[in-house]
Amino acid sequence: MTTRTPARRAALVAVLAAAALLLAACGGEDHDSAGHTGHGASASPSAGAEAHNAQDVSFAQGMIPHHRQALEMAALAADRASSVRVKDLAARIQKAQDPEIRTMTGWLTSWGEDVPMAGTDHSHHSGMSGMPGMSGMMSAKDMDRLKKASGKEFDTMFLTMMIDHHRGAVAMATTEKDEGRYGPATSTADDIVTAQNGEIKEMNQLLGAS
Repeated sequence: MTTRTPARRAALVAVLAAAALLLAACGGEDHDSAGHTGHGASASPSAGAEAHNAQDVSFAQGMIPHHRQALEMAALAADRASSVRVKDLAARIQKAQDPEIRTMTGWLTSWGEDVPMAGTDHSHHSGMSGMPGMSGMMSAKDMDRLKKASGKEFDTMFLTMMIDHHRGAVAMATTEKDEGRYGPATSTADDIVTAQNGEIKEMNQLLGAS
């Protein structure tokens, strides 16, 4: 018995040591596997760089010139409008839409997509092949009429045109909310719908007051 006990103990220790090594090896493999899975997920387009689709591209390419025209219209109000409230509205439109143009330009650049060129801001034009139609855009003739107006005539013309312009933007943004995939783009679209619907209501009130 005395000769077997140490031998049995030695065998038991050896078995336990082998089991511990095996468990450690398995644990290392699981950790490695998890690490590789995580790296693969972060490198995929849907995780590390939030995925976008064709609708997101269309939204940005259409909304940039749409916003540019709104800025062009709003800039005219400073020395042509007679209403302080119209001038204030125009200033708020400029403050809101200029940063959105820069943001959407950044998206298109990062996606390797074409950014609409300046000067492609009136209806019935196409600054680039395949540029989507832009609802609510004023024609060159409309813009010329607005530039020649002043005082109350300008106020009425500006508000009427900008209501149509805003409705077009809301329609474009609603499509993006429904069909877009890129989170920041759908969020911006939601902001546009909320802000411009509010401004449409305000402009209708100003038209009624005038």
